[in-house]
Amino acid sequence: VQLQASGGGLVQPGGSLRLSCAASGRTFYNYRVGWFRQAPGKEREFVAAVDAGSRRSYYGDSMKGRFTISIDNAKNTVNLQMNNLRSEDTAVYYCGAGRPILSEISRPSAYANWGQGTLVTVSS
Repeated sequence: VQLQASGGGLVQPGGSLRLSCAASGRTFYNYRVGWFRQAPGKEREFVAAVDAGSRRSYYGDSMKGRFTISIDNAKNTVNLQMNNLRSEDTAVYYCGAGRPILSEISRPSAYANWGQGTLVTVSS
């Protein structure tokens, strides 16, 4: 499956952005789709993931209550709604698709397919 991430941009602290991850080549059926982010000089960090079948979602600790991941199977798209953004949310955001087991859902190595990344900058 090929992935295309979009929706990044510049936003002020406290603002919102909605990222999208579109699949082509095949559907998300039987996949788990995750969002990760990577700031300069830091490791790739788990943001959120969703199971395409059950629609169950999983979140990194600092994102709970601020970020919401959702899947639109009709459009073959996974969205990440980000609210109350902080400067520390500044990073390149990547979406990945794979079949990680639950214990590995936050590990980048568990995802076989990646999009190109979209930059989110939170600054006044």
